[in-house]
Amino acid sequence: MTDNLLTDNPTLYEARFPDPGRLAGRWTEDCLRRHGSGKRVLDLGCGTGRDAAHLHGVGREVTGADLSEAMLAHARERHPGPDYIRADLHGFDLGQGVFDAVVCLDSALLYCHTNDQLDGFLSSCRRALAPGGLLVAEMRNGAYFLGRTDLLDTPRVNEFTWRGTVHRSVTTLTVDRTDQLLRRRRVWTADDGSRPVEQRSAWRLLFPQELRHLLAAHGFEVLELHDGPGPRTEPPWHEGLLPGRTTDADRLHVVARSTKPPTGTITP
Repeated sequence: MTDNLLTDNPTLYEARFPDPGRLAGRWTEDCLRRHGSGKRVLDLGCGTGRDAAHLHGVGREVTGADLSEAMLAHARERHPGPDYIRADLHGFDLGQGVFDAVVCLDSALLYCHTNDQLDGFLSSCRRALAPGGLLVAEMRNGAYFLGRTDLLDTPRVNEFTWRGTVHRSVTTLTVDRTDQLLRRRRVWTADDGSRPVEQRSAWRLLFPQELRHLLAAHGFEVLELHDGPGPRTEPPWHEGLLPGRTTDADRLHVVARSTKPPTGTITP
């Protein structure tokens, strides 16, 4: 039994979440271009490296960072071009002012469960960015779960076939209001006779105004904060679409620029 079936099997991850058109990478590049970012990009929580490789392919100087050695090995082999390194988004030091943009997609930022971890992430990003550098992030929207239960408590089933084996997942989301977390329980089964695998994970539920406050306290000016269109919205983003103005749907997108050094700290 593995700790995380998809993280430990990156090819299975890409089969479960195909992105042949590199939608997330294209959306990210659009954000970077519209706000005049320099070429040096850190893709934090890069996973299998697909988005990092896309950004590299359009001329960016990309470093992909992840905590999973399996993901990094896959990225180096299957999506070459960027430099791939191991780093923890809760706190990292890759040098001061060495990137023009930090990118954090697919709710990776929300693996910062506590205020201390969020402070560590934002402080590290602020240190890594050159003056005027950008932070681009895409994640679940905590505000969506205020009073809404359509995504909660009811198990959701997904099936896909990979290398001749049918993989089936049953996923249940619940809200932990005390710790402000969206908790996920997922049970994997396969028709090859292997034992079921149970995985538990969680994301911090951040609210739009809370996120604005955190960013401002760490020396960032919010340029965009909206619920879509984006790479995982319905309908999804496509070239030519500009960001919306609402923050009501289930995804949240933020672009922020590093400004003057923060003048205060946040009490966890």
